[in-house]
Amino acid sequence: MKVLIVGSHEKFAIENFYMKYLKVLGVDIHRFSAQSIFYGYYDASIVNKVLYKLGLSSIYQKINGQFKQVVAELEPEIIWVFKGMEILPESLIWAKQRGIKLANYNPDNPFVFSGKGSGNSNVTKSIDLYDLHFTYNLEIQAELEQKHKAKTSFLPFAYDVSPDWYEECAKEAEVVKACFLGNPDKRRADFILQLADNGVKMDVYGHNWERFISHPNIVVCPPVYEAELWKTLRKYRVQLNLMRIHNENSHNMRSFEIPGIGGIQVAPFTIEHQTFFEDGKEVFLYKNLDECVAKINYILALSPKKASDFRHFARQASLLNKHSYKDRSVQVVKALTSLK
Repeated sequence: MKVLIVGSHEKFAIENFYMKYLKVLGVDIHRFSAQSIFYGYYDASIVNKVLYKLGLSSIYQKINGQFKQVVAELEPEIIWVFKGMEILPESLIWAKQRGIKLANYNPDNPFVFSGKGSGNSNVTKSIDLYDLHFTYNLEIQAELEQKHKAKTSFLPFAYDVSPDWYEECAKEAEVVKACFLGNPDKRRADFILQLADNGVKMDVYGHNWERFISHPNIVVCPPVYEAELWKTLRKYRVQLNLMRIHNENSHNMRSFEIPGIGGIQVAPFTIEHQTFFEDGKEVFLYKNLDECVAKINYILALSPKKASDFRHFARQASLLNKHSYKDRSVQVVKALTSLK
């Protein structure tokens, strides 16, 4: 099976996991980095930004010309588009006319755009063109099936932590404190400030938190990546998870990354979180601010032995329930094979 992934080649792109593991599973996998080409243009100069915002840029036409050239040369059986902001609907129609099956995976919500990078008209207009939609969100899946009569496959986020790296991170000295690792927005900042007002002391990691938060109980830390990210997720006694507006009833990447590295997660109560993990054992779920405060304080007061037990339960749930990207890739191969 020859598959062309259309998306990004940036370091933290989710596409990287599927490129890695689909290849291991024997898929003839290739990539066209449409999103990276776009941001290479957009971030190159202020002039480019202005031209794009005024609708005077030809960058999408250039990207789609390159897309067609790659497809014509490669002749893939399946094109798997990640999000798809840069790919014009007419380019997808052109590919379908060549007998190529089309799949889509949107790590944001195709119906709710929460920012300039979360979607555009190309995403909306292309929904009905795909032969298969992978989606991480059960509500989105239902809408795709009911309103668009689309074929779907539920593909949750996941984690990618080797046993060796797990053991290395487990050597980190525990910090008996709460932590939030992620970039700010007003909703997240407001909730964290309310926690701080209720006596919760927390370190927050990410870009520009100082613009959103100033509180004696909050320490703002710079963003961390790769090895430091995993060590940070592991070493704090409590890892807070907060949803963005486009996935507030679902889950996010941290939902699996925290337990995958053996972290103790305090996350919003959602149907999906409750489905993936056992509340009070493998994860701690809250329905409101008071519950969140109470659960954080409970975890912080645990003995080191009891905290270690919860870390073990979280890690074992991740392994036994096959929440890794390697496991997700097996599911992807089956779904894509069904299109042939």
